[in-house]
Amino acid sequence: MLQINNLSMNYEIEGTPVRAIRHVDLSLDRGEILGLVGESGCGKSTVLLAIMGLLPFPGRIVEGSICFEGRDLTTLPAAEMRSLRGNDISMIFQDPMTTLNPVFRVGEQIREVLQVHKTVRKNGPFQWFDRAGKRKEIETVFKLMQEVGIPSVKDRYREFPHEYSGGMQQRALIAAALACRPSLLLADEPTTALDVTIQAQIVALLEGINRKHRTAIVLVTHDLALATEFCNRIAVMYAGEIVEEGSTDEIIEHPRHPYTMGLLKSIPKISGQKERIEPISGTVPDLAELPPGCAFSQRCHSRSPRCHHAVELIEIDPGHRVRCVLIERGECKGVKRD
Repeated sequence: MLQINNLSMNYEIEGTPVRAIRHVDLSLDRGEILGLVGESGCGKSTVLLAIMGLLPFPGRIVEGSICFEGRDLTTLPAAEMRSLRGNDISMIFQDPMTTLNPVFRVGEQIREVLQVHKTVRKNGPFQWFDRAGKRKEIETVFKLMQEVGIPSVKDRYREFPHEYSGGMQQRALIAAALACRPSLLLADEPTTALDVTIQAQIVALLEGINRKHRTAIVLVTHDLALATEFCNRIAVMYAGEIVEEGSTDEIIEHPRHPYTMGLLKSIPKISGQKERIEPISGTVPDLAELPPGCAFSQRCHSRSPRCHHAVELIEIDPGHRVRCVLIERGECKGVKRD
């Protein structure tokens, strides 16, 4: 369904290009859930915005392609991209409090998605039929609100965002994203700032959508534990590039990149033998002043002079790829976790 090849993207800051995404390769099949994991500022959300064609100025794609169902989104005319956005590809943005407009009723904001796209698609990507009337649109919004677990939909339809809790606001955003039944859903940290109980409800809701409609989902999160529970595959990002990608079981049980190992070691355990948490030393490098070669080398305990040279993603097992010089030299055997 989705194939990202060699994607690179720059922001120009005071005349200097800053490479925010570097040579990203990702793929996604229909009905699959992919987790995009990494520290804040590593480029996870930027990848989603690039897919949606919503990169903020002065960001621009300088290399690579984003193919969705055979069409390269980076070359589509603006009108054609607008027809895909919301219909075929939809996005749940990170902060519902700032995404929802405070002066409009929540139900009307969900209905606006139906109004903007105006028509119901049928039998192909660009065959359109007249849209339903206002009453049918409102009935559709009621069904969407019920599907995402919003109670008393007729009353909730007329309420404003400040009358919703954080969890309910997130559900409203999910309802808006699902309005046109997209085949690809991009979720940008949908559980941020929610308590653990509401987080579990939102994740269960997304899992239900995936099972019921076979909607492919890309989940952006810095919570590796959440990605472990929810995703079929995980791609770990650091400083704008993919450093490891594989099935969830492979990433968790047999991590091979030092950064992935560091992320796993920094997760506290509440069962089994007590272990001291090992934080990753140092800080994320400035994207405008990245070290040569491996961007993680300055924080890596296994660094060597070879790390200053360019390192490619290497497939070590079917579907399991790692970007590390130790893999190239056959020196990293990984670890097995209990």
